[in-house]
Amino acid sequence: MVLSEDPELQPVLFGLFLTMYLVTVLGNLLIVLAIGSDPRLHTPMYFFLCNLSLADVCFISTTVPNVIVDIQTRSRAISYVGCLTQMSLFIIFGCMDDLLLTVMAYDRFVAICHPLHYTVIMNPRLCAFLVLLSFLVSLMDCQLHNLITLRFPYFKGVEIANFFCDPSQILNLACSDTFTSNIVMYFVTAISGFLPISGILFSYYKIVSSILRIPSSGGKYKAFSTCGAHLAVVCLFYGTGFGVYLGSAVSHSPRKGAVASVMYTVVTPMLNPFIYSLRNRDIKSALRRLHHRTG
Repeated sequence: MVLSEDPELQPVLFGLFLTMYLVTVLGNLLIVLAIGSDPRLHTPMYFFLCNLSLADVCFISTTVPNVIVDIQTRSRAISYVGCLTQMSLFIIFGCMDDLLLTVMAYDRFVAICHPLHYTVIMNPRLCAFLVLLSFLVSLMDCQLHNLITLRFPYFKGVEIANFFCDPSQILNLACSDTFTSNIVMYFVTAISGFLPISGILFSYYKIVSSILRIPSSGGKYKAFSTCGAHLAVVCLFYGTGFGVYLGSAVSHSPRKGAVASVMYTVVTPMLNPFIYSLRNRDIKSALRRLHHRTG
């Protein structure tokens, strides 16, 4: 489905989606380029941020380019293979975002609660393993969806009440057995929701406890400022995600649900680079040095 049936709004939607997509891609790639070109940013925190930015670029690229083409061609149809591919990539990179935020929370926990052992604990091998593990868990989550969906191998004339192949809606269409659907949804929710949130909450519980034990107010501010940007991104990511599902559950309006989905599929990846660059002196300095080198 499209976000609006009004022909006069189609050029506006086209320009809006295209602008948000370009801003997201350019912003996140600038973060990656700044981190990669500055040796001072070759630390675990910025390594994870670099991977998060790449995941954000891939995440938004699974949905928005297709929406832009659909608006331009006035087409709402998507092939069965195309829908499964979009759903699979959406799950992989969405789950990657989720798990990388958890890994970054653990990194901040080690940096603040165990500063003397930080370089030993967060060694390059562990950092690479955590990113690889995030990808493998995301891939497992995707395959679980596909195993259920492929039980119903043909969708003809089926309307999806969103502007992309929403995994939850596809799963409901493919799974006539409510019990099986519920079991899968509980398992997926545990992988991509409960466990990451629990890890983030536990990490920040320990972080806050350690910060409160710092005697000086300046020390407290300095310690908390190192995780302020990450905390803002976590609140934005989970706040918009929960807002979409709670709002759609209350309103029961497919169009409102589709509009709300724009928040976490498009707006959140777009805002992440701004949050990290505006709240992080190291990133701003790296971007200025990058600008001077290329200017």
